[in-house]
Amino acid sequence: MVKIFCIAILHKNGGSAGHVAISKDLSTFGFFQRSTASEFMTFFSKTLAERTSNGTRHSVKEENYVCHAHTRSDDLCGVVIADDDYPHRVAFSLISKVLEEFAQLYPSSTWTGNTADTPYPKLEEHIKKYQNPDEADAMSRIHKDLDETKIILHKNMEDLLNRGEKLDDLVSKSEGLSSSAKMFYKQAKKTNQCCIVM
Repeated sequence: MVKIFCIAILHKNGGSAGHVAISKDLSTFGFFQRSTASEFMTFFSKTLAERTSNGTRHSVKEENYVCHAHTRSDDLCGVVIADDDYPHRVAFSLISKVLEEFAQLYPSSTWTGNTADTPYPKLEEHIKKYQNPDEADAMSRIHKDLDETKIILHKNMEDLLNRGEKLDDLVSKSEGLSSSAKMFYKQAKKTNQCCIVM
């Protein structure tokens, strides 16, 4: 299953980081698990942001989940929490996109670490759009198309090889038929020679 659970944007101030925008998709969790999962995502995105140096990217795997983080030189950090099947390149592409959009929307003086000061409703759209990485990302779509084309080509090659084997069988059978036909012709010729009517 390919799934994004959380997209968070945080501002690092000294050794601490505060959320300036966050969106979560908790639909795959049970009703009673959702608040705990939400708290964990909030905590883990904050912890990972605090431990990611400026200008670096990290991916941390925990069981079936991978947390991707990227901190820019202006102390703005993006975190995506997804399942381990989600493509890393697409996750980092999403982080770059939301960080750039957010920085254009809000100047650094407004990054207080309180999500109420910097509402970013487009984050909800991104979490929905990027649930299917092939639809959201052109490179993933191209890779998927290439993989499908490769599968079709392999199937066509297998069909051709099978067809070639069938042709070889027919050729060998026809060679066998030819010698049988020649023998039948010779036998018929001998039989007909003794019974010529004049």
